Amino acid sequence: MIGCDLQSTDTGLESLLMMTKKPKKPEKVDTIVGQMKGVPSSTSEQLFPPALLIDIKQLIDSARARAAAAVNSEMVRLYWSIGERIRKDILAYERAAYGEQIVHALSGQLSEDYGPGFGRTNLFYMIRFAEIFPDMRIVHALSEQLSWTHLRQIIYLDDPLQREFYTHMCRIERWSTRTLQEKIQGMLYERTAISRKPGHLARKELDALRDEDRVSPDLVFRDPYLLDFLGLKDTYSEKDLETAILRDLEQFLLELGSDFSFVARQKRITVDNEDYYLDLLFFHRRLRRLLAVELKLGRFRAADKGQMELYLRWLEKHECQPGEESPLGLILCAGKSAEHVELLELERSGIRVADYLTELPPREVLERRLHQAIQAARERFRPALEGSEESK
Repeated sequence: MIGCDLQSTDTGLESLLMMTKKPKKPEKVDTIVGQMKGVPSSTSEQLFPPALLIDIKQLIDSARARAAAAVNSEMVRLYWSIGERIRKDILAYERAAYGEQIVHALSGQLSEDYGPGFGRTNLFYMIRFAEIFPDMRIVHALSEQLSWTHLRQIIYLDDPLQREFYTHMCRIERWSTRTLQEKIQGMLYERTAISRKPGHLARKELDALRDEDRVSPDLVFRDPYLLDFLGLKDTYSEKDLETAILRDLEQFLLELGSDFSFVARQKRITVDNEDYYLDLLFFHRRLRRLLAVELKLGRFRAADKGQMELYLRWLEKHECQPGEESPLGLILCAGKSAEHVELLELERSGIRVADYLTELPPREVLERRLHQAIQAARERFRPALEGSEESK
C-alpha cells in the first residue's frame, strides 16, 4: 500500500493515517510488563499467555492494513473528483493556455494550504486521470485495488488497449508499483499475442478480463521472452539453458507470469516402451492447464510440432486432473519463420512458438522489432476479417 501524501486537518483522516504508519520498534514486552509489576522479566510471561500478544498484534496489523486501504481509496477518489472539477469548470475539456495558467495559480494556493501533494504536476495528473477514466463507477472499483502511484504510471500510456491491459493485469496479478514499471519498460503488452490482434478482438478479451477476471492464453503468452537475467553468454547448450532457468526459477516465473507454478524438469514420457523427456512442465492456476515447455537452441522446425503434440496428448491422457483444461505447449527457440508457424496452424493444437533473448538489444531495436511483428500479425488477420464482412 502506498504512502499517502494527502494532508488534512480532519481528525478522522489523521487517525487513519496514523494507523498506517509503522510503529517504532518496542522494547521487549515481557521486560516492560515485568518492570511494571515489579517482578523479574523472566517471570513476566506468566502474567499473560503468549497467544494473547500474538492475537493482539494480528488485530493491530489487520486494522492497519484496512486503514491504509481506506486512505488509498479515499485519496484516489478525491484526486479523480479534483481532476474532473478542474476539467469542467476551468479547462472546459481543453487545455488552453489560459487554463494552464489558472491551474498553476490554483496549485500554488492548494500547496500552501494542504502541502506538496497538490502541486502543479500532481494537479495535471488528476486532470489526466479524469480524462482517461471518465466513469466514476470504474474509478470507484479501481480505487479499491490500485494505488495512486499505479494509476499515475498507466494514465499517460498512449494506446487505450495498452492502458486497459496494464490496468487489469496489474489488478488481477497484484503487481507492486515497481513490478508494473518493469512490465511497462519490458514492453510486456507488445510481447503478448493480444497486441497482435485487430482492435475489436483484443477489446473483447480485455472486456472479459475486466468484467469476469477471465484470462485467455493470448494474455498469458509472450513473444519474445526476455531471459537476459540468466547471464548466458556466447556458446551454451540446451542443458545449460535449462539449468540456468532452474537456477533462476523465481525470475523465470516472473517472466512467464504470476499464475505459473513449477511442476517438473525432464519429465519422463513413455510411449510403447520408448522414453522421451520433456524439458520443463508448469501449471497455470487461472487457465487450469499444464504447460509443457521445450527449449531449442536453433530455429523452430516443423518436426518440433509433432514432438510437442505427442507430449501434450500424453499429458492429457496420463497427467490431467478432473476439471483441468487440455495442456498447452510452448516451444522456446532462437528464431522462427512466420510462414512456418502460420501453415502449421499451431494454435489449433494448443502450441505456441516464441523467441527468447538471452541478451537484450537496445530498447529502440526491441521496440521496432515488436511493432513490426504486431503489424505483420494484424495483416495476417485482414483477409479473414474482410471475408467475414463480405459474407454478411
